[in-house]
Amino acid sequence: MVTKAADAVHRGNTPRQHGAMEYSEAPVDLDKVRLYRLGRIREELKKRDYAGALFFNQINTRYATDATNMQIWCSHYETRCVFIATEGPTVLFDYAYHPHLADGLPTVDEYRAIPSFYYFAAGPHVYERAKQFGDQIADLIAKHGGGNKRLALDELSHLGVDAIRSHGIEVMEGLEVAEQARAIKSPEELILMRKSIEVCETAMAAMRDALRPGITENALWAKLHETNIRLGGEWIETRLLSSGPRTNPWFRECSMRVIEDGDMVSFDTDLIGPYGYCADISRSWLCGDGKPSDEQRRLYAKAVEQIEKNKSILKPGMSFREVSEQTWPIPEEFLSNRYPSLIHGVGLADEYPSFQHWIDYPAKGYDGVLEEGMTLCVESFIGVEGGKEGVKLEEQVLITRDGIEQLSSYPLEMDWL
Repeated sequence: MVTKAADAVHRGNTPRQHGAMEYSEAPVDLDKVRLYRLGRIREELKKRDYAGALFFNQINTRYATDATNMQIWCSHYETRCVFIATEGPTVLFDYAYHPHLADGLPTVDEYRAIPSFYYFAAGPHVYERAKQFGDQIADLIAKHGGGNKRLALDELSHLGVDAIRSHGIEVMEGLEVAEQARAIKSPEELILMRKSIEVCETAMAAMRDALRPGITENALWAKLHETNIRLGGEWIETRLLSSGPRTNPWFRECSMRVIEDGDMVSFDTDLIGPYGYCADISRSWLCGDGKPSDEQRRLYAKAVEQIEKNKSILKPGMSFREVSEQTWPIPEEFLSNRYPSLIHGVGLADEYPSFQHWIDYPAKGYDGVLEEGMTLCVESFIGVEGGKEGVKLEEQVLITRDGIEQLSSYPLEMDWL
């Protein structure tokens, strides 16, 4: 293992970039962002009187430390996590012993290689390896918990949970801690999010330039990926692009379908851009140089109406229930194909809170309060059940003292209205 004290001479005191962004010029002091985020986690731990947190979710690990290592790969193997003592060190457990991956990070006090206990790595030794890991976590809590044995845990298989609980540790809900911490953005985080949106909208412009009859959905979607990666982005969470009759109902992923003249093309970026921040924007376009049909115009106008109405009501201090109750009432013809959520939080990915349609609120809704510094995505999908096409729109906004600031800026098709 490597500790900060042992590695201080090697690291030095000069703040620097880390990982994929090492050679870029960050628009803010990244160490300020890192320490703010770790501080937010510890605030939530203190509120709940927890000894610490253990995060296996790679988004939560990234939020707490800003250390990155094969994030998508590590999302489907339990091979990388972080332990955060409420009063004590942050210990990063990584896939293998590569301490250079945490070099210079003020959020990592100690670096260890995890005794991997997922079956691919451990085979028949899974229980033995899980016990080794549980012993390490129990030792950290004993040293730094002050007698408190309540541990916030976001996600872990029964093997790891059983190994931790065998030491008398009480496992608490860790996603609540992480999602509540992530909900309020610092000014520096907002600058990084704007950078991601800038990259995303540049990539959208490349898609628009490439949209011609004869291109496949996959080839069009590739323009978003290529531009994002070339400009310092990281990955894209989904493959939500469809054309023509595949746009309704929503949630078909892109395919080898050839896009035809006059087709509606709808997509949702779900893009993780530079510095790990999400740009979640949706648009619907017409392929070719013709004019939209009357039905395409009608659907588009309804989607714009929903988005604009739902943006207009947002302000700090509103309860989530009030938001759901006051949003645009969806006409009956679009109700069955409505988007699953009205509005949702966004940060390093989609996150808390989630606002439900009023019709769904009794079964799925939960309450809370809008706060200044929250960043949200306002959603719309408009498509008639059994209809030919559908329109997907989505805008990213910031809750301010007076209402909202719209962060996304790629133009809508206002000449359709």
